[in-house]
Amino acid sequence: MIAYFDNSATTKPCAEAVTAMSEALTECWGNPSSLHALGIEAHRRLEAARRSVAQALGAEPDRVFFTSGGTEADNWAIFSAAQKLGKRGRHIITTQIEHHAVLHPMKELEARGFEVSYLAPEADGTLGLEALRSALRPDTVLVSVMMVNNEVGSVMPIQAMARLTHRLAPNALFHTDAVQGFLKLPFRASGLEADLISVSSHKVHGPKGVGALYIRKGLSLPPYLHGGGQESGLRSGTEATPNILGFGAACAAALPTLREDLARENALKERIQKGLGAIDGVVLNGAQAAPHIVSFGIPGLRSQGLINCLQDLGVYVSAGSACAKGHRSHVLEALGIPNERIDGSVRASLSRFTTQEEADALLAAVRAAAERLR
Repeated sequence: MIAYFDNSATTKPCAEAVTAMSEALTECWGNPSSLHALGIEAHRRLEAARRSVAQALGAEPDRVFFTSGGTEADNWAIFSAAQKLGKRGRHIITTQIEHHAVLHPMKELEARGFEVSYLAPEADGTLGLEALRSALRPDTVLVSVMMVNNEVGSVMPIQAMARLTHRLAPNALFHTDAVQGFLKLPFRASGLEADLISVSSHKVHGPKGVGALYIRKGLSLPPYLHGGGQESGLRSGTEATPNILGFGAACAAALPTLREDLARENALKERIQKGLGAIDGVVLNGAQAAPHIVSFGIPGLRSQGLINCLQDLGVYVSAGSACAKGHRSHVLEALGIPNERIDGSVRASLSRFTTQEEADALLAAVRAAAERLR
């Protein structure tokens, strides 16, 4: 048996997504912008997929714009907000523990003359309202805070942060990278009060290469890509129809049993946390409040050695973010965790398809690996 625990990096596409993509590639392969039967049918299915993603987000379909993934959605939100509001102010707020899809655009904006404040997390990876309140200024034009940290599973109070931002910095837009929160936490875009929300398909059993940016009603952003006028003229380029249909199918498949799946996922996470706590030398990192992320380490061991040993036993985990290949985790560093512990830390992440047998296999493999590597 293979026990896969790298779902925060990517999930296995569900059967519904694979079927929708196959049909798009073999039956409905027309250009959605073409005004003939094949194109019209492709456009019809594309808009049905948009409605499915919007329903999962709790948003109006016309406020969901497809992208190539979460990274593009983050870049679009950040750079377009800066372009729109740069004349009103040059101050931006984010956190030290964002994904690099947010941190790297922030560095680029700093090079263009913006001032960026990086909020420090608490020791468990959470951020309180007071830290944001202290950083907000009249010239703040953008706040970007992730919904769920992808390495330690801390959950941020996004609605309260968005409200605070709009009250104390009325010129500012609020963006949240919800890639690890989408279909993992119960929220509705229409009530979250964020202006911009980024999500990704391949974290929710859809295909890679597609994501979406939610832009609240009434907010006008400059176009991100110029060309043929797709995505309401904001993100031109022929749509990746097979990927979009797979994304929509994955969202539609997840919704009917979402509450039950999340409750079961959270119970498995707690089972894993309890089991890891009983293994000599294992330490847990961060809040781990989200239902699908467990960060743990064995001081004195190396992450890659632990990953390799677990893989030999049929268990797949990761060393934090898959996008930070070979680098020490900036998230765990920001939490003040000693380097020796960081260097021996890994992340196990669950999905709605994770089973109790897999959870028990993970615990048995960690126990065996710890004994073998010591």
